[in-house]
Amino acid sequence: MNNAVEKQLALSHFWVAFIAFGLACLMGIYQVVERSGFIPAIQSREVYYASTSTHGVLMAFVLTTFFIMGFGYYVATTTLKLPVWNKTFAWAGFWVSLLGVVLAALPLLTGAASVLFTFYPPMQAHVLFYIGATLLVVGSWFWCVEMLVMYVQWKKANPERPVPLAMFATAANAILWLWTSVGVAVEVLFQLIPWALGWIDTIDPGLARTLFAWTLHPIVYFWLIPAYIAFYCLVPKQAGGYIFSDELARAAFILLVVFSLPIGFHHIYMDPEQGHGWKMLHAIGTFVVTLPTFITAFTVIASLEIAGRLNGGKNLFGWIGALPWTNPLVLTMILSLLMLILGGFGGLINASYAMNVMVHNTAWIPGHFHLIFGGTTIIMYFGIAYYFWPVLTGKPLFSHGLALIQLWAWFIGMVILTTPWHILGLLGQPRRIDSVHYNNLLTLSWEPYEITMIFGGLILVGSAGLLIYNLAKTQLNATEPYEGEIEYAEPIRPVQTLPAYLNGFTLWNWVIAGFMLVAFGYPIAQFFLMKTYGSSPWGY
Repeated sequence: MNNAVEKQLALSHFWVAFIAFGLACLMGIYQVVERSGFIPAIQSREVYYASTSTHGVLMAFVLTTFFIMGFGYYVATTTLKLPVWNKTFAWAGFWVSLLGVVLAALPLLTGAASVLFTFYPPMQAHVLFYIGATLLVVGSWFWCVEMLVMYVQWKKANPERPVPLAMFATAANAILWLWTSVGVAVEVLFQLIPWALGWIDTIDPGLARTLFAWTLHPIVYFWLIPAYIAFYCLVPKQAGGYIFSDELARAAFILLVVFSLPIGFHHIYMDPEQGHGWKMLHAIGTFVVTLPTFITAFTVIASLEIAGRLNGGKNLFGWIGALPWTNPLVLTMILSLLMLILGGFGGLINASYAMNVMVHNTAWIPGHFHLIFGGTTIIMYFGIAYYFWPVLTGKPLFSHGLALIQLWAWFIGMVILTTPWHILGLLGQPRRIDSVHYNNLLTLSWEPYEITMIFGGLILVGSAGLLIYNLAKTQLNATEPYEGEIEYAEPIRPVQTLPAYLNGFTLWNWVIAGFMLVAFGYPIAQFFLMKTYGSSPWGY
């Protein structure tokens, strides 16, 4: 199948993602240096918050959304052996999302949208920011439609066959995103845009935060699922092995989608608008969602062990040394899993209803978030890019050695950056502040950690530069053509048939609807039922 258009579609999305990533990294190192106070000449509260807000949006929304869309398009066409359905529709989604990014960037860069990336009133951004963010989400819905249409087309043509695992997971991610983006879409369309336009004087911040909690945690799994697809479907093949269990992998993806949605309240444990019982319900659900993470850890490590044994590894741990550590994608997964273990521990603290109080709104939170997102997730995006780039450009990777250096540098830099953040959180340093110097002994104890963080941030910026340089040189170099294709791992025990609940999502969408009704039904309805002495949740 000639898939030149599909390659261009994927590559265009990837480049938007990595350009956003590069800009965000530069802003990130500025923030670390500025808030430390070591260079007074660059200190500016206005610039700091504009930079922080832009950094968060570029990383959490632009990088992820465009990367996931590009990745999904090429996974769909290579696993299903089908062209992208309605290419005009797919490109329309790309341009709608890109227009949204441009519109949101204007108020972000001018300081008119310094609200971070959490959409929490009473902080108000310029209406262009909210319209741009809405268009970014709407463009991503085009992608969701594309993925689900291709998924249904293939199932109709192959009614008795299991959907290829990578496509099954991609469809799961599209379904997850459609469910989870509803919360922020409702908040922006019915509260924030009318408020920013001056159509209404005020809105209910409690309802806004509840709606954003609908989106805020499941979006993490939207970001993470492409990394899990690489864990299960790409790395075992590159390592020289097989998937330990196709069925367990499908169960993990289903559990991620089902249980990641109704658990957002651990982000608002300290907020007064929700009762203790509802927060405890979400806390229990948050611990339940660790189950698919443990399943994934077991399954993918077992897949690596199979590869290591096939490569000649002996004794209890000899298989680890037998893995191809010089393969960028394999190395990426190993480093990603190490950061998942470290960051996952912090996540259990955040999810605990009691222990969350100790770290709430401290530097611990960005430390945890960067380790899970910038560490576990984004490093897998790098590995995927190194594997996909030669296929998409038709040229061999410019430098495998440079790729390995870049991956190790990112891992080392991320550990150096985030470890002090965790310690500073336990020492009481607050988050979301532009200066950490209060002229007292407490802040003197913070200074060594601030210096360490700057060092880690510089390593990360250098690593980001190496990534973009390697990808650009690959695409621009006039070398001999590369004719390889993406290879997907096979399970060690071939799957011939599957029960419907492991090969489709009809049942699981009903389960999700029930869970969401229980988890968010009354917590949202209460804002319309309680006596508010003349005000209303929407502000009308």
